[in-house]
Amino acid sequence: MKLKSHLIFTLYTIYGILLKAISGQYPLVQNVTVTEGGTANLTCRVEFNDNTSLQWSNPAQQTLFFGDKKALRDNRIELVRATSSELTISISDVTLSDEGMYTCSLFTMPVRTAKAYLTVLGVPEKPEIDGLTKPAMEGDHITLTCITQGSKPAADLRWFRNEKEVKGAKEVNASGKTFTVRSSLQLQVDRNDDGVAYTCRVDHVALTQAPQQATEVLEVHYAPRVEITHSLAVPQEGQYLKLECVSKGNPSPDPVMWTKDGSELPDLDRMIVEGRELTFTSLNKTDNGTYRCEASNHLGTSSAEYVLYVYDAPTTLPPPTTPPLHPITPDPTALLGSHASDPTVTGNRGTYLTNEAKGADDAPDADTAIINAEGNHAHAEEKKEYFI
Repeated sequence: MKLKSHLIFTLYTIYGILLKAISGQYPLVQNVTVTEGGTANLTCRVEFNDNTSLQWSNPAQQTLFFGDKKALRDNRIELVRATSSELTISISDVTLSDEGMYTCSLFTMPVRTAKAYLTVLGVPEKPEIDGLTKPAMEGDHITLTCITQGSKPAADLRWFRNEKEVKGAKEVNASGKTFTVRSSLQLQVDRNDDGVAYTCRVDHVALTQAPQQATEVLEVHYAPRVEITHSLAVPQEGQYLKLECVSKGNPSPDPVMWTKDGSELPDLDRMIVEGRELTFTSLNKTDNGTYRCEASNHLGTSSAEYVLYVYDAPTTLPPPTTPPLHPITPDPTALLGSHASDPTVTGNRGTYLTNEAKGADDAPDADTAIINAEGNHAHAEEKKEYFI
């Protein structure tokens, strides 16, 4: 009984080894992808081999290596490793024509084979941008076209306005085994496009380090726009004032022209023009008026105006005074002589109206005014006036 069991176990073991040997006689390969110009390594392995030879052949069924023996004269093809369980070869400077199905053969009875597909990536060329007019005029419609050739598979083109991506129209055309890709970007340019960089970037699986790209910077000519800035919010007599004519245009509108009330500047000793700036060394009331700045280039003219009103210089109020302890009687004659025509007197001691002035003002004629004034003098001692 024990002998029978041992015999059965031995038979199963031998059967397992035979199955493993039979299954291990099949070659194992993997597909390979390489960039054009790179090196492709093709490896064929078997788990179990009874010294049966391995062979690699190309898509044209030409034998490359039979074991460690080179069969095709091609300096790009070299032996990497040859053992009873592995055959590895390399193909350098790979071209698109190397792409295809490669076969590893194990010369058993019958011959067993495995196939590996070699994919060669076509590297896209550096893109070029066409259609840019320098300079472009504000309002022009232009079409930028980016083109790249030699990609496999077809490359992807992306547009950027400075760092922001914008959408373009893509077109792909086959050219043999590679593709030509175009992308168009339509623009209506304005002054905000002046100095803007438009970049076309190529994205492709073969570009592992950095994408290919091309950049063009737009130059846009446009008519000037003008505004006037000022250094004082409330200009006052005696102050220094600077007006600046801020003009933006391309080409730059230099020089600018300053006028006052439609005429040339009247006082060039105090009104100094330097470039875009008009300065007043010391303002006075005669400077009041409308100042105009005008700038021009070959595309047009623009102007701006600034209305200048010079305010009085600020005055310092006198210190407060203490009223007198006793009333002081003014000299009515003196008051009548200096303020008869202007009854209101303003000074650092107060504002008051004299009775003499009232009598004279109320009289219908000159004779009555004198009589009223004399009558009022008769009672001057009775009417005391206090100064505030």
